[in-house]
Amino acid sequence: MKEVQVYTDGACSGNPGKGGWGAVLVYNGIEKEISGSDAETTNNRMELTAVIEALSALKEPCRVTLTTDSKYVCDAINQGWLNSWIKNKWRKSDKKPVLNIDLWKKLLPLLEKHKVEFIWVKGHNGHKYNERCDALAVNEYQKL
Repeated sequence: MKEVQVYTDGACSGNPGKGGWGAVLVYNGIEKEISGSDAETTNNRMELTAVIEALSALKEPCRVTLTTDSKYVCDAINQGWLNSWIKNKWRKSDKKPVLNIDLWKKLLPLLEKHKVEFIWVKGHNGHKYNERCDALAVNEYQKL
């Protein structure tokens, strides 16, 4: 399996409001940037969209190290929340419905296709790729 480093970020102006997402994919020292926007969204939706779009951009199954500043995304995967939500018919431990089910369902087949390790980094803290992804995301929503 090819090994790819993926960096993602989402941003919103208002929450909900205009939003953007950005991702940088790195393979064999080659960087590819992708980004997009949504006119009416939330920060968490943009964080998830960045992950989905980045993994979708991979043409074959890969071993992925995915770095994000989203605790929402990292904890859902690394703390097992996503598996619990599925078992509980998309309900959280407080019995309330899971938010962004449509996006989580888009992410599931990508997690089956790729071997993904999620790593959390503190946002706006000088991490080269996190800063770049944030700039891509902000640039996207500023175009709206």
